[in-house]
Amino acid sequence: MTDLSKLMALPGAQAAFVMNDRGELLQHAVRDGSTLNETALDLLAHMCVANNAIATMQARGWEANSESKGFYPINGFTLIGMDWSAITNGNLGVVVGNDAADYEGAYVALAEVGGAG
Repeated sequence: MTDLSKLMALPGAQAAFVMNDRGELLQHAVRDGSTLNETALDLLAHMCVANNAIATMQARGWEANSESKGFYPINGFTLIGMDWSAITNGNLGVVVGNDAADYEGAYVALAEVGGAG
């Protein structure tokens, strides 16, 4: 099991999760009082995998059809919502409140916990 405590210690962390390559939720932690729950995180994990696949396709296509390089591989992304953001790296994700979000710090923590780097 992945130790999600480092991710949950990030400023404004609402939840942290591990997903497989199909987007199935394998493990999660949710801050007490958060409106997020296991069902919402499962859907979010599926959305993360889908968006990562689309971004990978776009990066590969862009590199194949242009002289620009360095867009592939895609390791993760950030989905910014109205109140919170989901930040992913590899099969790990963290949800942080936008009022306290440290996106760069989240990517560093995700890599340290075991994200794609």
